[in-house]
Amino acid sequence: MTRLDQVPRVGSRWRGVRVGVVAGAAVLVLAGTGVVFGLPSASAATVDTSASYVFVNRHSGKAMDVYDWSTAENAPVNQWARNDLAVQQWQFVDAGGGFYKVRSRHSGKVLELPSAADGTQLVQSTDRGSATQQFRLVDSAGGFVRFVNRQSSKVIDVWEWSTADGGRLAGYADLDGANQQWQLIRLGGGTARTFTNPIKRNGPDPWLQVHNGVYYLATTTWNSTITMRRSTTLAGLATAPDQVIFNLAGRPNGCCNMWAPEFHLINGPNGPRWYFYYTAGQNVADFNPTQRLHVLESAGTDPMGPYTFKADLGSDWQLDASILTVNNRLYLMGTYNAGGSYGQSLFITPMSNPWTLSGPRVRLSSPTLSWERQTHPVNEGPEPLYHDGRTMIVYSASACWGPDYKLGLLTFTGSDPLNPGHWTKAPNPVFQRDNANGVYAPGHNGFFKSPDGTEDWIVYHANDSAGGGCDMNRSTRAQKFTWNADGTPNFGTPVRLGVTLTAPSGE
Repeated sequence: MTRLDQVPRVGSRWRGVRVGVVAGAAVLVLAGTGVVFGLPSASAATVDTSASYVFVNRHSGKAMDVYDWSTAENAPVNQWARNDLAVQQWQFVDAGGGFYKVRSRHSGKVLELPSAADGTQLVQSTDRGSATQQFRLVDSAGGFVRFVNRQSSKVIDVWEWSTADGGRLAGYADLDGANQQWQLIRLGGGTARTFTNPIKRNGPDPWLQVHNGVYYLATTTWNSTITMRRSTTLAGLATAPDQVIFNLAGRPNGCCNMWAPEFHLINGPNGPRWYFYYTAGQNVADFNPTQRLHVLESAGTDPMGPYTFKADLGSDWQLDASILTVNNRLYLMGTYNAGGSYGQSLFITPMSNPWTLSGPRVRLSSPTLSWERQTHPVNEGPEPLYHDGRTMIVYSASACWGPDYKLGLLTFTGSDPLNPGHWTKAPNPVFQRDNANGVYAPGHNGFFKSPDGTEDWIVYHANDSAGGGCDMNRSTRAQKFTWNADGTPNFGTPVRLGVTLTAPSGE
């Protein structure tokens, strides 16, 4: 029997080929020859709707990719060298009748063949439940599949048999060509990934976010640069290179002392943007009086930027900026010297947008409990935490130069976040040193969700010995946490370095 790839072609299409049905089976008939070729039976592949997949084309070896990292409506979906980033990750959503919607992990949009015409560009679009957005998987030889559109019965095809990055994907008649066959690669391979702490040596004041399935981590640099590293796995952060995303040189407060970075994706007046908050001062002294808060704005939705300077936030000594959201309103939080017996306290200030303060600073919490004053009376590093309609702030207490730096908890129990009386302080710390595990001064934390959104994780820094200081020797660690029956977080015990942990769900 003559093989399909031996049939003469015109350009990249098979010459003299028509598709028919014989006894219920799909066939190819070569015009003028009477030669009949049987196609594989239309059996449906089995997929896991809870998993993410990469689709690799049999002909080109390239992966189906949201072109140019677009999140736009009707943006093209083409092929690109496989990298397993979120632009190449897809999830199946059951659409009934053996059909699926295929959703991008990057944009949240679904695949669509808008027209039945041959050559119609494959695009991503908002899920409308349309038949043009639904596909049936039909088996090909060797474990590959074809994506058959519910509306047109056309399949997803690498147009003109391209092998180039950016090669067009389009709809075409189902010929079961290698350029129409796709390997479904389930990410993780069914085996749980693992990691060990630390995920970054010399990484104090960590802030970690998962965006489109990729981890992004920034930490204090104690110099004039702001850096970030990224990885598709938590374990990969340990060896990922730090990339400079902004240089503070030339800024009035940009010399040598960048601290406590945080980046938040906020839908502001300019649309969704990353706002990067940081502390900077004019020398490397720990508590010099020039430390101020500042904010950058990204040009788009890539956490790596590019960024431009946006605003100064206050004109006196303040540290550890973070953003709280209550009833869709923004509030700047941080720490400052409240004076008198209050000492270093937490503050909250209303904002009209991500870079503009709109009211006076309010003292939110002061170090009043004995464990908040062990080394020095300090409340700092406030971080928002939301769960089941509850709003909380996890903060660092005592002082970072001693082993008893630890975390405390405030819970919003009223209606006005600017009223300190509407917050309730937990009487005991919620996360602290563990001598048996060799973890000292755990603090200045952040929170992130696992890539599939099902797990809650804490990222924090700590020292390896009781004599560790408030310096660059602190390392970044991460661990999963759970929730108590009353809705408060249960962070457990800080894990010893080097212990093998299961990676976040969805890697």
